Amino acid sequence: MSFSIGSLTIGDGGLALIAGPCVIESADLCLEVATALRDATRRLGIPYIFKASFDKANRTSIRSFRGPGLKRGLEILAHVRETAGVPALTDIHEAWQAAPAAEVVDMLQIPAFLARQTDLLAAAAETGRPVNVKKAQFMAPWDMRSVVTKLEESGCRSILLTERGSCFGYNNLVVDFRGLPQLRALGHPVCYDATHSLQQPGSAGTETGAQRQYAPHLLRAACAVGVDALFIEAHPDPARALSDAAAQLPLAEVEPLLRQALAIHRLATPESAQ
Repeated sequence: MSFSIGSLTIGDGGLALIAGPCVIESADLCLEVATALRDATRRLGIPYIFKASFDKANRTSIRSFRGPGLKRGLEILAHVRETAGVPALTDIHEAWQAAPAAEVVDMLQIPAFLARQTDLLAAAAETGRPVNVKKAQFMAPWDMRSVVTKLEESGCRSILLTERGSCFGYNNLVVDFRGLPQLRALGHPVCYDATHSLQQPGSAGTETGAQRQYAPHLLRAACAVGVDALFIEAHPDPARALSDAAAQLPLAEVEPLLRQALAIHRLATPESAQ
């Protein structure tokens, strides 16, 4: 199970990274993060895709920063993609955003809350771009079969399924690692989201809290179970981030964590797939 994004391959025994700041705060910040992660992943031999959102339409508060919007956001993503020389991914929230976003980025992402939205899935699939779907917090892994079918029947074969935790009571998420092989059984590569799965939705009143300190533990566990990619939101100064400040990892901590992840991944991957 694999697919290509340019010269990069996701699947076939490798470990890829999707990472960047939660939201586009500025062109300079995005380029700083993309360049640092590009260099780190090149040292480790890991395929890398830059991620940032042009609009965070699901913020807890109506007063929260959402991003620069579609037009300016895509301009920044195009600049980062060209300057840093890395493929880019962004999420879309409405079907009409799929086509213009696909003209700029290499991969589209469907947010977890919207994983069942048929028109959104179909619009993303019809662009011809690979699609990363976050498993909804309220869905079982096997329920994602219908999501996969919607994408496949709309023409998409390059699909990545991302585990990002499941609702566990109020203001809490839990990761059931049985879900990773259950997602993979649907016939597509699997990704683990190490930062969103530690969110505590709404726990900070008008913001989403998180237990970022457990990211290394769960990320290592996911690699031991088996994944094709990791998803990490990283920021040079998470405390000052304009979105997901409690969840994002410090940029400087990503490379050491990836070294651990890669070592575990290699041990857990059958030699025939390496």
